[in-house]
Amino acid sequence: MKPKEIHNGVYLVGSSDMTDARDCCAYLLNLGDLVLVDAGAGSSAGAIIRNIESLGFDAARISTIVLTHCHIDHVGGAAAIQAHTGARLVMHELDAAPVEDGDQRMTAAHWYNVRFQPLPVDLKFSGKRKVLSVGGHDLVLLHTPGHTPGSLSAYIDKDGKRVLFGQDIHGPFLADFGANMSHWQRSMEELLALNADILCEGHFGIYQPNKKVTAYIERYLEEYGE
Repeated sequence: MKPKEIHNGVYLVGSSDMTDARDCCAYLLNLGDLVLVDAGAGSSAGAIIRNIESLGFDAARISTIVLTHCHIDHVGGAAAIQAHTGARLVMHELDAAPVEDGDQRMTAAHWYNVRFQPLPVDLKFSGKRKVLSVGGHDLVLLHTPGHTPGSLSAYIDKDGKRVLFGQDIHGPFLADFGANMSHWQRSMEELLALNADILCEGHFGIYQPNKKVTAYIERYLEEYGE
């Protein structure tokens, strides 16, 4: 599987089918500066960088890496990609703590039989909402707890479409990772209210148009909701 453009300036550059079986989906946004959403499990950092460059971009232009939560399949490649690019790392403060502490359990590094080294996070936001201004565009970060306490989702309105990065909507929901189903249900209701045209999900890829986005989220609400 090759990297591909999802919408104008939005690309899939990493996934379990593309870079490493352990990877989440990693997405690139060209907003003048480049933004990477999630960084894979670690060993594929070079492959993600090569995929970005195969699209014609200079990976050194990545100014921001948004890490949607603290699990190793999303944060494991962040240190290597940051070292290559100098990008700032952005997380919600509740999930930044395990990353900065190198918490082997909360990052799920022990599941992968790897050591996750403590990693400083440059921008930690608190509360429900943070707007990142990148290249004249607003990338909105929303605190959407449930899968983990500090899970975040992001969306951008670009060229007539609302693109939602809703990672790991499907779970799993494990008490050891601080999962909370009532928080998750509220988070999903908030995502539905965004009426996104395109969903870039954490492991299962791309859903569009809005009808398919809504059906995907509602499927899990029916399965897990109260």
